[in-house]
Amino acid sequence: MKLLLIEDHAEISKVIFEYFELKGHEMDYARDGKHGLELANLNHYDMVILDIMLPQIDGLSVCRQLRESGNATPIIMLTACDEKEDILSGFEHGADDYLVKPFDLKILEARINAIYQRYKGINSVRQLSFSDLTLDLTNHQAIRGECIFSLNNAQFKLLKLLMLKSPGIATREEISREIWQDDEPDEDLIRNHVYRLRTLIDKPFKTGYIKTIPKVGYQLTTG
Repeated sequence: MKLLLIEDHAEISKVIFEYFELKGHEMDYARDGKHGLELANLNHYDMVILDIMLPQIDGLSVCRQLRESGNATPIIMLTACDEKEDILSGFEHGADDYLVKPFDLKILEARINAIYQRYKGINSVRQLSFSDLTLDLTNHQAIRGECIFSLNNAQFKLLKLLMLKSPGIATREEISREIWQDDEPDEDLIRNHVYRLRTLIDKPFKTGYIKTIPKVGYQLTTG
């Protein structure tokens, strides 16, 4: 894989860079957000490892600008904070995953490999459909009738899982793994994401598709 590391901490950068280079990956490096954004826009990468706290342009802004420009390269964000709001903000800006410092390099490697395999699989299919609802897997957009909705990363993952599981049920545990990996969120966080997705794709229409299955999870249904 070709990886872009954007991290201003010299020691952390050196350890990550050398670890993945020894694993046979091609590495590029930027020590500030501005340079990192330039590299990401100029070159093709299989993955971006992006610190949140960066000089010149912070990591959240780098992530947001990449997504707004149509760059769908998977992004793993590194953060020194384990605050829920920081983590949510990362996902809402378009990150695919996050790790809290300090972390085990083997865990970072496993996350990168898992995301890369999912990303390759997604790119082999362009869209998913349910009734008159279509999910564009390239642009992270939901289309229903004449309406087009841009989804943040959590909404995209949630709707994709619901469509892939349909007509079955996406359990709360499956939703948790899909969006947050091994970090278990509280129930209110899952309900909040479902509510926001419903507001986009169900509320403007006579028929709502997202059904709550009490104590189990959620399901797409036309009934």
